[in-house]
Amino acid sequence: MTMGSSAEGRQGAGDAWAVMEKFYAAEAAYVAAGGQGTANYEQAAAYLDPEVVLHQAPGLPFTGSGTWRGRDGMERFLARFSEVWESMEFLDQEHWGDGDTVVVRSRVRFRARATGREVETLILQLISVRDGRMLECRPFYWDPAAIAEACGWAGTEGEGEDPAG
Repeated sequence: MTMGSSAEGRQGAGDAWAVMEKFYAAEAAYVAAGGQGTANYEQAAAYLDPEVVLHQAPGLPFTGSGTWRGRDGMERFLARFSEVWESMEFLDQEHWGDGDTVVVRSRVRFRARATGREVETLILQLISVRDGRMLECRPFYWDPAAIAEACGWAGTEGEGEDPAG
C-alpha cells in the first residue's frame, strides 16, 4: 500500500486515485450547478462503471437507506445530494491503495441549501475501480450528527432503499 495526497497527483494509489480525482471534481461541479435539471450529470457519469454501486449508511439527509445501483441510481443519489447541499469543497485529501482499490480520506466543507449553514467533516471512502471507472464506493462519515444538524434535519425522512437497488 502506498500513500499520497492530491498535491502528489497520480502517485500512490495509481489508477483508482486518478479516476476519483476526476469524479470528485465532477461531483462538486454538479452540486454547485444545482443538481438535476440544471447540472451536467454526464461529467460525473463518465467516471462511473455501468454497474456502479454506492453503499450509503442510512441516517443522513441524503442517503436513503442505502444502496444506489447503476448510473441511473447514482444520478438519483446525486440529485438528492444536491438538493441537500449548496456547495461542497474538498479541503484536503489523502489516499492509500494500489491499482483498482483506493481508500480516500477527505476533509470536506459543505453548505446546506435549507439552512445556509456550513459544516466541515471527514469522510473515509473505500472505492474499487474497473476499467478506469468507479465500480463500488462505501463512504463513512465521521460526524453524522453535525451533518444532520447543519441541514436542520431531524431524521424523519424515510426514503427507503433506492428503487433501482
